Parts: sequence; structure tokens; C-alpha cells
Amino acid sequence: MVRPSLDSPTMYIVEDLDTALQAALKKRESELRWMEARTRELQELAKQQRFRPSDEVATFKILKSIKEVIATTVPIILSAKEEFLWLSNREGVEFSEVFGILQQEREFIEREGQCRGITEISYRLIDTIRHLLDIGADVRHFGDYRGAYFGVFDKKYCIRAINIDVQHRRLDASLSMFYTDDPVFADYLVSTFEMFWKQAVTAEERIQELLEQRPQQA
Repeated sequence: MVRPSLDSPTMYIVEDLDTALQAALKKRESELRWMEARTRELQELAKQQRFRPSDEVATFKILKSIKEVIATTVPIILSAKEEFLWLSNREGVEFSEVFGILQQEREFIEREGQCRGITEISYRLIDTIRHLLDIGADVRHFGDYRGAYFGVFDKKYCIRAINIDVQHRRLDASLSMFYTDDPVFADYLVSTFEMFWKQAVTAEERIQELLEQRPQQA
């Protein structure tokens, strides 16, 4: 900590600096443990499902801010050719609208890409979901979802949430998301998505249900 003063020299409190460094170190160690666990998970999936590892060296990294997520996601959407699957909470859907991801989805669909998404549709999200439907996305509602949130592009590129408790919608806002281009992990997430997709209800059906209720109950 630094305490500036006009009447006395600047003071450095070493204990506070040590505390900050220890906190940063623990956070980094936690991220490394998480990535190691995902690597072991991928290896186990490969054994169980008899996947052949990709000839390419897979990339694994942690995205730590909204800016990093956008910088990673937008080029992938721009180059994607076939399919974009996403499973998100309300905040994630709103995040996509605020930072222009929905516009990229629209252009992807115009290039004849397929976009499917799952979220818990509330009254607050109706307009955004209608916009997604209008641009050609297929969206379904799944209530009380408690699993991981993620996106998968062309069954290869994946972004999975670790900690997305974002308090402010700024580019420098902190969060933690895991990115990889490993096809084994992508296949795992696609299988998870398809399982919930079969259980989810159409957005149109959910919106009609909400409109028949009082807004404060939605």
C-alpha cells in the first residue's frame, strides 16, 4: 500500500504488499490446478470414448477479463463455418448483446452457420431472445440449470466459464474462463449440450408462458 502525503514521505506497508502477492499466487495456483484437472479429464475421456488425439497441439489457457474473452471469441466466430452451440445464464446472454457478440452471431448465421443456444428464459430476456430468433438462432429454455456455462464452435473451439461473477460491464472487468481448441473436450461439451437440448423447451413456448403470467412472477 502507498500513502502519499504532502507533509511526510511516502510510506510503503510491506505487510499489505505481501498479502496481495500471496493472494495473487494462490489464485494462480488455483487456476493451474483447475487446468491440470481438465487435462486429466480429457485424457480419461479419450480412453473411455476411444478418441484419437488431434495431430495438432491443443491450446489451453485462462481468460481473465471481458476484453480477453471478446478478443478470443470474435475471431473464432468470424472464422467458424458450421456450428456454434452455447449454454449460458441470463448474464451471459446480456453480456453477448452489450458487447456485440449477437451481431457476430447474426453474420455467422448469414454465412449459413447453425447457431443453437440454451438459457433460462425470464421475462427480462424476452426481447433479446426474440432478437436471436429473428436472426435465425434456435434457442431453448432450461429452468434451474446448475451446471457449467460454455460455448463450442465447429466442434473444436471451446470457452467454458470458471468464475463469471462480473459486477461491472467494462472491458477490464475480471472473470475467469477456460479456452481450448482440443476436439476431445469439445466433443464432451457437445454431448453435454445435446443432453440438455433434448430436455429443454422451445423459446416460443417459454415466451408464451411468460406472457400469460404477471411480469413480476417471471
